[in-house]
Amino acid sequence: MGFEGDEESAANQVSTKSRFRYNSPLVQITLIGLVCFCCPGMFNALSGMGGGGQVNPTAANNANTALYTTFAIFGVLGGGIYNILGPRLTLAAGCSTYVLYAGSFLYYNHKQHQSFAIVAGAILGIGAGFLWAGEGAIMTSYPPPHRKGTYISLFWSVFNMGGVIGGLIPFILNYNRSEAASVNDGTYIGFMCFMMAGTLLSLAILPPSKVVRDDGTRCTNIKYSKVSTEAVEIGKLFFNWKMLLIAPAAWASNFFYSYQFNNVNGALFNLRTRGLNNVFYWGAQMVGSVGIGYILDFSFQSRRKRGFVGIGIVAALGTAIWAGGLAKQVGYKHNDLPPKLDFKDSGSDFAGPFVLYFSYGLLDAMFQSMVYWVIGALADDSEILSRYVGFYKGSAECRSRSCLASGCTQSSIT
Repeated sequence: MGFEGDEESAANQVSTKSRFRYNSPLVQITLIGLVCFCCPGMFNALSGMGGGGQVNPTAANNANTALYTTFAIFGVLGGGIYNILGPRLTLAAGCSTYVLYAGSFLYYNHKQHQSFAIVAGAILGIGAGFLWAGEGAIMTSYPPPHRKGTYISLFWSVFNMGGVIGGLIPFILNYNRSEAASVNDGTYIGFMCFMMAGTLLSLAILPPSKVVRDDGTRCTNIKYSKVSTEAVEIGKLFFNWKMLLIAPAAWASNFFYSYQFNNVNGALFNLRTRGLNNVFYWGAQMVGSVGIGYILDFSFQSRRKRGFVGIGIVAALGTAIWAGGLAKQVGYKHNDLPPKLDFKDSGSDFAGPFVLYFSYGLLDAMFQSMVYWVIGALADDSEILSRYVGFYKGSAECRSRSCLASGCTQSSIT
């Protein structure tokens, strides 16, 4: 027994020599960031085009109604499924549905039949529930407790680089098509290639029992759960006072994408400019996540005080940015839109709406990172956190579903 203990101690010492080792939280968080870069990051870029890049957004709207209906259910169930299947199977299953969704719009480009897109949207809702529950458990439980804000901002920056690259794809491929209304086949094929890469990369994620922090401690050594256990534990979330307090933040976290993508970017700018705007929208998310991550980890010695300061900053910025959005919105209506703006031809008229759209991206990342930081502060156990994050994402998508049902259009999985 003594030799076994010495060997385990030596193994731990070797495994913590470098933070860039494969089983370190840094590498694993970077990997899950790259997975989300390839899948939901590209989905966000596609959504940001407005109407899935189509001249007629009806198919995208119907597909996303199906998407958020299933996501609202499987977002809540996703944490339990993650605890049963483990990270690799859960993430790979979720990522594969993104490829199908992008492919359905490639099909729609030629056949103009929306049934495939609607079915693909419903399947993506299931897969997104899997992916985001697994991602949330990894992002909030793998890092050391005193650096969760830093690791969340790392993930958010890598993830949103997908939106930046994804925005460049339609911008470059449609640069010389200033009057084009829908994107070409190459745009969808480019998105599909990234999404397939993300599906393969998800198989490289380690389970929490194999992840070793720099101080030698391991993440939760879980035994895969049972369906009956997870059903009971998920049911308890609806009576957990912590989750009930998180619910308002969940309802505020995703519903605005449909407005920003369609009634701001889609309504005010032409096709190629929408692609450029998305590069900066998702780039702003990288800036926002790094800024709020620093505040939540390093601004004050007391974690409680850091939390209150972070919430206060996000609240103040949110009020100012949405006030600017209201001032812009009163100048046009859905059935009375101004001429489309182009980044090359519209001159100074382009600047104000562009800065507003950039600010929306900045605020989104700060808000989302702050909420994940709060959830991560509630526990360190990946089993518990997977359920918490699943509840948060499911509640958020339930709000998105109600928004779509009441007449909003396309949204985003972030």
